[in-house]
Amino acid sequence: MDAISLLFTASVVAVGIYWFICVLGSAEQKGKSALHLSGGSISADKVGDKYNQYWSFFCRPKEIETAEKVPAFVDTFYNLVTDIYEWGWGQSFHFSPSLPGRSHHDATRAHEEFAVDLLGVSRGSCVLDAGCGVGGPMRAIAAHSGARVVGITINEYQVNRARLHNKKAGLDKQCEVVCGNFLQMPFDDSSFNGAYSIEATCHAPKLEEVYSEIYRVLKPGALYVSYEWVTTELYRAENPEHVEIVQGIERGDALPGLRSYDQIAETARKVGFEVVKEKDLAKPPAGPWWGRLKMGRIAYWRNHIVVTFLSWLGIAPKGVVDVHEMLFKTADYLTRGGETGIFTPMHMILCRKPVDAN
Repeated sequence: MDAISLLFTASVVAVGIYWFICVLGSAEQKGKSALHLSGGSISADKVGDKYNQYWSFFCRPKEIETAEKVPAFVDTFYNLVTDIYEWGWGQSFHFSPSLPGRSHHDATRAHEEFAVDLLGVSRGSCVLDAGCGVGGPMRAIAAHSGARVVGITINEYQVNRARLHNKKAGLDKQCEVVCGNFLQMPFDDSSFNGAYSIEATCHAPKLEEVYSEIYRVLKPGALYVSYEWVTTELYRAENPEHVEIVQGIERGDALPGLRSYDQIAETARKVGFEVVKEKDLAKPPAGPWWGRLKMGRIAYWRNHIVVTFLSWLGIAPKGVVDVHEMLFKTADYLTRGGETGIFTPMHMILCRKPVDAN
């Protein structure tokens, strides 16, 4: 092969590698390059150890007795997965019903905007995002409603990522991010005109505790909406396949135990809320939320090759390969949960703090 042919071949290969690693694999709003995958706030040499500790803790979620340790391990989970989520999924760490003729990005935004529309807040109101992640929903909701949004996440790395994205979007004056535990929030009583949680309170060891905190910081008469991860009326605890699916979802998503759909409203009322509306947004005529996972199988394998290659080169921490493999397997459990109808990530409950509440 002459020098010109060799140079041409090398150039094609280089361009192909760049395209494969830096362009492919990202979702609608690219927040992370494959070249910058990390373990969040965990040092590169500790990622593997932290993953093993996480896996040991959540191996049997329903048997977890040390509930006070759950927040720390949820924090570890998001250190491990945040970069992979941003790179492979986008800045909104949640699902949404598919919409005919609409992109995943459009469906995601519609799902987020629907949440704040239910709250009926006016421009300039102050709204709480309990479990905000890197702030994808926060930015969409702030832009759509004109409200000021204050988000809280237990993970400091996500706080920094969210603030960076807020600034890039020109929403840093309208969106604030606080590092903290939503079971013990650093906000005064009756501080917010509304609140929402999008697939976040599933990480709470006891739903009553997070609902109580949200109730406390809401102004009397204000509304709260949550999209909850739950097992549906089709789930059968005596069915081995159902149990396998649920345990797979719990292990791969840092859940101390999935709740049943009929526990949500009961818990809300127990802490003092009035339940305004309750509905599984995943049921027909909604399109399947898990379709995006099935369509992404090729992308998962492609991304896994990229992660393995980058880890082999020493660019990505070695433990990232294990984390990505865990998420790949979890995607299969989530898909099976959706197809069988025994699991939904969008059981919506709309609650009101009574006007005469103290």
